[in-house]
Amino acid sequence: MPNPNRGSCGFQSSEFEQEYDRPSKSQLKREMTALQKLGEELIAESRDRVKRVPMPEDVRDAILECQQIKDHEGRRRQTQYVGKKMRSLEPHEIAEIQKTLDSWRGLSKADTAAMHALERHRDRLLKDDGALTELLAHHPELDVQHVRTMIRNARKEQAENKPPKAYREIFQLLKELQKSSASQDEIDAEDDDEQDEHN
Repeated sequence: MPNPNRGSCGFQSSEFEQEYDRPSKSQLKREMTALQKLGEELIAESRDRVKRVPMPEDVRDAILECQQIKDHEGRRRQTQYVGKKMRSLEPHEIAEIQKTLDSWRGLSKADTAAMHALERHRDRLLKDDGALTELLAHHPELDVQHVRTMIRNARKEQAENKPPKAYREIFQLLKELQKSSASQDEIDAEDDDEQDEHN
């Protein structure tokens, strides 16, 4: 008579078929590296900015302390410590930090692009009289005489290698116009939304 317990070790084989839901070693390593990098990005920011990032006090203190260390080996060790502190954060805290850093990067890229566009516009005004006609068509509220005087003075400054006072004034004027146009666009967009709601 065959033994019914033969080959049985007292447990069902399905016990081994549980889901393996822990992350792999390489996945953990990637996450640790990403958090280390995030810590290093924060260390590279200015102290004022670091103070504005939403994070636990102990993590912020570790970052601010690292920024003050000048000794290479000491700074390397403190950077490692910052990485360790970053790994103690909750996923939502990490997301908040990342969101803040991303917003600064996006803003600075957009700001740089806008600044370059204004500089090109200013250079066009100095080289081409048609650019002034175009500007006045878009902004009839401008004082034509005042703008012409600024352009004339800026050209004179360039010709005589003088400090660029009028040159800077034109840039500021264009910046103000851009701001007022942007806020006008927002008002127009809101008006359009209201019209859509009423229709």
